[in-house]
Amino acid sequence: MEDQGFDFADPDWVPEKSDEVQETQRESRTLPKSLKWNLHRYALVSRFVSHQTGKGKIARYNMMTVIGNGDGIVGFGQGTHEESSKALKMAELQAIKNLDYVDRFEKRTIWSDLETKLGATRVKMRPRPLGFGLMCNPNVHQVLKAAGIKDISAKVWGSRNKIQVIKATLRMIQSGHAPIGMGDGIGGKGLTGMKGMGLISKQDVERERGRKLIHLQKS
Repeated sequence: MEDQGFDFADPDWVPEKSDEVQETQRESRTLPKSLKWNLHRYALVSRFVSHQTGKGKIARYNMMTVIGNGDGIVGFGQGTHEESSKALKMAELQAIKNLDYVDRFEKRTIWSDLETKLGATRVKMRPRPLGFGLMCNPNVHQVLKAAGIKDISAKVWGSRNKIQVIKATLRMIQSGHAPIGMGDGIGGKGLTGMKGMGLISKQDVERERGRKLIHLQKS
């Protein structure tokens, strides 16, 4: 404790840095310099939650954030705290830890049609030509913008709960755990009914179309 500057003789001693500050600095050091200042940060969900205990209800803020570099990397995080600013900081730290790669066609859209169902929410996305833009649900729009996807159309059916829509969108564009059409994530085979669903590679697209794919976007 003395190595950390703790003064046993001073009853009013307080640490210069809290655990939260140290964790923030530690996470920022793990990021490349090119990512630190170029991240897109979107606070998509902000709500007031309460937890019932024996001493009564404890009210706290719950924040959900999507962070990405706008070039194929995106992550989602959520944090809960008595103060909204600290809840937002916790959500951003978790989103940075969850950053993952998104495979894109020509660095602007998805490879093929994607569809998933999460609870009562069903989301379907389709790739679109160069310059089409993002025509989709506002929450899907923010996630795709953070991931660097520029040309896509998407439709949401059933429940339009923000949390469900965000998680369903991320589940489609990221590989993650147990991705659609790629088994159960622990070595098991995928369901027969899921055949042809999920992300497919460039080689599979070329094989199905019978011709090679070319890049339309000028470098």
